[in-house]
This record gives sequence, C-alpha cells and structure tokens, in this order.
Amino acid sequence: MAAIQTPASTPEGAQIEDEARRDAMRGEPPFANPPASGPSLAVALREAAITAAIVGALTLFFLLVRTDIAPGGLVFSIRWDLWLIAVAIAFGVRLVLSLLLFQRREKGAAKGGKTVAAKGAGLGRFLGVGLLAVALVLPFLIQAVAPGSDRYLIDLSILILTYVMLGWGLNIVVGLAGLLDLGYVAFYAVGAYSFALLAINFELGFWVCLPMAGLFAALWGIVLGFPVLRLRGDYLAIVTLAFGEIIRVVLLNWYQVTGGPNGLLGIPRPTLFGLDFGRGEGSFSDYFGIPYDGIHRFIFLYYIILALALLTNFVTLRMRRMPVGRAWEALREDEIACRALGINTTNVKLTAFATGAMFGGFAGSFFATRQGFISPESFTFLESAIILAIVVLGGLGSQIGVVIASVVMIGGIELLRNLGFLQAVFGAGFDPTQYRMLIFGVAMVAIMVWKPRGLVSSRQPSAVYKERKAIGADMVAQGEGH
Repeated sequence: MAAIQTPASTPEGAQIEDEARRDAMRGEPPFANPPASGPSLAVALREAAITAAIVGALTLFFLLVRTDIAPGGLVFSIRWDLWLIAVAIAFGVRLVLSLLLFQRREKGAAKGGKTVAAKGAGLGRFLGVGLLAVALVLPFLIQAVAPGSDRYLIDLSILILTYVMLGWGLNIVVGLAGLLDLGYVAFYAVGAYSFALLAINFELGFWVCLPMAGLFAALWGIVLGFPVLRLRGDYLAIVTLAFGEIIRVVLLNWYQVTGGPNGLLGIPRPTLFGLDFGRGEGSFSDYFGIPYDGIHRFIFLYYIILALALLTNFVTLRMRRMPVGRAWEALREDEIACRALGINTTNVKLTAFATGAMFGGFAGSFFATRQGFISPESFTFLESAIILAIVVLGGLGSQIGVVIASVVMIGGIELLRNLGFLQAVFGAGFDPTQYRMLIFGVAMVAIMVWKPRGLVSSRQPSAVYKERKAIGADMVAQGEGH
C-alpha cells in the first residue's frame, strides 16, 4: 500500500511550512518575542523624556542664554520661557511620534512590507508625472497666483531645479555606482569657469559653450577617477573632498586666468535664436512687438534649466537599463563579485565619474550665465554637502526622491525666512531668520530618523526576471563604497 504523502512530507511543502513558521515567529532563530498588541505609554514617555533632555542640552546656549553687546561689555540674559517652550515641544512631538509611528512601524512592516513597497512604486510613478505637469506650467501658474512675487518665486524655482540637476548628477556616482563623492562641487566649478572663460575670451554664445563646458567637466571627472580606482569607502570620500578643495584653491590663486577672489564679470546671457531679453532694438520684446518685461528673462532661464534637468533624468534612466548602468549597480553591491564576473571595474568607475561630472558641468555653465558673475566663494565644500544631503535625504538611487528633497531643502530654507507665526509661540522677540538653519537642521534630523533610507525608500530594479517587483532600499548597498 502506497504511503500517503502530506504537504509537509514533500520538500516543497516542508519549505513552505518552515517559511510560514518563521514569518509567524518573526525571523530566523533565535526567535524574537511577538510585538505587543498596542503602543506602550511607558516606553513613549521614557523616549520623550530622553529626547527633551537632549534638546534641552543642545539648545542651552542657543535659546536659554543670550548675549548682547553693551557699552560696558557683554550682557547675559536668561530666557527661561523660550527654552522651556522648545523642550516642551520636543517632548510632545516625540511622545506623539512614538505612540503613533515608531512603535507601530515594526508591526506594519511585518504585515505588509512588500505590498507597501509595490504601492509606493506605483505612487512614485504618478507623482513623477504630476510634478512634470506642474513644472511645465509653473511660471505661468506663479504669475496667476502670486503676481506681486512672481520674479522671486520663479527665481527660487530656477535655483531648486539647478539643485535637482546637480542631485541627479551626483546620484549616478553615489546612488548607482556606490562611490561616495564629497567633492562634486569641483565639477560644478569647472563647468562654470569653463563656460565663463570661453564666452568672455572667445566671444562664444551660451549654446556653443554649454556642451564644451560639460566635456571639460567630464575630462576632470576622468582625471579624478584614475587616482581613486583602488580606494573605497571613507578613503574615497577623503580623496574626493581633497580634490574639491584643490580646485577651489586653484581658482582662488590663479589670478591671471580666473580672476582670483575677484571672480569673472561680464558673462554673457543666453539668447533665443540670437534674441536677447534686454531693451532696445533687436531684443526679444522688440522682435515680437510686446512690451518689455524683466520677467521674460527669468521664464526663459527657467525653461532652460528645466530642459537640462529633464535631459539629465532621461540619460540617467536610459543608462540604467544599459550594460554600463547595470555594471554601476553591480559595482555598488559588491566590487569583488564584479571582478569575478569579468567586469572591468576601472572603466565602470571612470564612466560613473565622467557622466556625473558632465551633468555637474552643465549645471555650472547654467549657473554662470544665470548669475553673470562667478567667484571661488560660490563653490565651497558647503555646496557639496548640500548636494549630497539632497541625494541622501531623497533616497540613494531614487530620481523622484532627489526632486522632493530639493524642494524640501532649498525651498524649505527660504520658507523659514517668513515664519512670522512663530513669534506667537516663542514671543515677540523671536526672530525666525536667526534660527532658520537650526530649525532646518532639526527637521532634517527628524526626517532621517523617521525615514533612514530617504524619503523614497522603494527601488525599481533595472534587470528583472519574469516580473518587476519593487524592493526596499535596505536590501541594496548604496553609497557605501562596496
């Protein structure tokens, strides 16, 4: 008589049963205890008290103690009300987040992590289309909604798009290839100075100098790539940081060519088929017979940087699906495995540096023509830190995440200039402009605690087998120099 086979007696059934048991017991042995049925108030109070104590210690010399210059010297004043309000706000916010978010995160992730990732990927696609639609009509939308501040808001939008383009360029190096670059501002500077020197000395237009500036920046990307071929992780970050400082110091001291600390003046503006956006005969307004308005130049600059940013995004997405893009991602995951598979890691690293540097050069040339003046002070390490923070905050390897992070960081810094309602909370003597960087830093820390893998934590794999599935960002090694 044949033995009756139960599902557990077959290899497939035993594996399924074992996986179900592990899911029920939450992971591999040693098994963890199942989560509590609800959030614990005692745990939330303890975490809120610790957070309030840390905030109180960090803001001791920012909010509690104030120094003023008087005829007899420095005068110290103690502001207990301002300090206690900040500590109380930190305690309350942490208590609410602990009860409503942090203690529920593990339970929610265990229940439907894959479903949430798949939904997030679909939501990101629709969000990208929506942001593109808004970007195409944004200048006219601003003119209709805020006609009194249209010039300021359009100029702010140009600045945000510039950082979006820089973030996408650095995302190739850090997010896709996993090469931590702290000197990306060097390529930004090379592009700006290449454009300015070509335009001033050879009287070339913007559209002729733009690709040349990108090529010069790509060449310097290759120059940087060769010395760091054998470096990884922290060592790579230190060398790229030094490269950025070398470029800045050279620009500062090569007075005969770069103008030194005085910079370069008289950089020509971009034209539309030979029509400039100034006054007089032969200008844009004169050719089309419309009254002159300075806002026309800002709108034109906006669409130039929008086109450059979309070009960066298109090339990046296309290259991710090409063999070189897949080699970048393979290099990010494991360089030793890449070598074992026969991938030339030297060429892979050089192409990553050159491609990212090229888009940084494009952004630098636009920055030069937008400002009409450049100096070494515009290309400090702080710029590299901001660009890297945009990439990390948005999510390494995520295109839409860079856009969201740029809006939050660049737009958020400007928004904090006008938070007058904070005076109703902290008192009439509170000036938001003095604390905007502190508030912004606290907000960034909160976001990274809440979303340690970036605002967009799901990823779409470049190579798929049978079915494309969204994966969590914690399943890949990003920007760690592996």
